[in-house]
Amino acid sequence: MQNVTDRTRNPFGMRPDCRSFVPGYGDANADFHVVGDRPDIHGGVETRIPFTGEPWSPAFLSALTEGGLLAGIAEGAAPDGTSGTDGTAPATTDEAAPATSNEIAANGGRSDGDAEFEPLRTERTYFSYLHMCVPDGEPTEASYDDMERFFDAELRAIAAHVLLPVGARATAHVLEQYTARAWKTEIDMDALHGEELLGSGWLVLPVKDPAEWAAGDAERLVDALRELRSTDFRRESDLGRFIAGSDPYLVR
Repeated sequence: MQNVTDRTRNPFGMRPDCRSFVPGYGDANADFHVVGDRPDIHGGVETRIPFTGEPWSPAFLSALTEGGLLAGIAEGAAPDGTSGTDGTAPATTDEAAPATSNEIAANGGRSDGDAEFEPLRTERTYFSYLHMCVPDGEPTEASYDDMERFFDAELRAIAAHVLLPVGARATAHVLEQYTARAWKTEIDMDALHGEELLGSGWLVLPVKDPAEWAAGDAERLVDALRELRSTDFRRESDLGRFIAGSDPYLVR
């Protein structure tokens, strides 16, 4: 089943109960789902786009581009995924109409900013956070638990074939909730970085926190993504043999 939407920012209209949040971003029919922790750790507090606006964002986004998960950065966007080379939105017309409620939702709860500008050109890839709300300090476990419903709903709606958790917390969560490997997998991100792990209906490829990347980590991720994309990574079964006709019927 395909999701029918042309929205890149917050395509499912998620609206958590917080003043500011960084919604999901990307292709609603993605094959790859990149999962981060929260905005103050993995970026997007100002841009409202996951994994952007951080000192390490250019290296991270470049690796995803070289690995085939991004088609590149849009013209007019800075290498860190912000809206312009000086971190501001591109110039618009003299007067802009007031933001609608849908535009505010797409922009993470803010009426300012340019919800239409799409700095990242996604290539069958979606980005989201375990905790989409911008926290005031360290969020509690109860806050993470409350945010889980939004993350899980998007993950199952996207139904990507490959999950790419970024950092230790996202990796532990994905392994615990979507695989049967948590009990036998040590969360050592140096060892897990770019390694393929079979999950329950998903292939999992953990990514070391880009803020902690050392020499060779970007190249290791690029090589892993290229190798993965050269294989039949899709987690599908053809049930067409059980129904009339010759057309395939692929299910997850």
